Amino acid sequence: MGGNKKKPSQSNASKSQENKGGKKEEVKKTPASKTQQKQKLSVLIEEAQGLKTLDSMKAITVHSFARALGVKISVANNFLKNLESKNIIKSIGGYSGHRIYQKSK
Repeated sequence: MGGNKKKPSQSNASKSQENKGGKKEEVKKTPASKTQQKQKLSVLIEEAQGLKTLDSMKAITVHSFARALGVKISVANNFLKNLESKNIIKSIGGYSGHRIYQKSK
């Protein structure tokens, strides 16, 4: 149960000896790089392409829609909620984050 303690490798041992006498160097991360990364990850779905994909689907769920378009689930969810607010599709079942949608006639 207890097992053996992890023995430091040669590289870790030499690093620990170097840091004992010297000061620690602090590396600061810039918050600007995080915001740039979030902006790069956002993807917009063209409405024509999204509606064409919806026509070919029997049951419309967020997960199946995201898989069909090759986008993130959050992007697909925002797109479907936008279409629901425009009364293009309507929620017919499901619960919580697992909604099932149907095209309005």
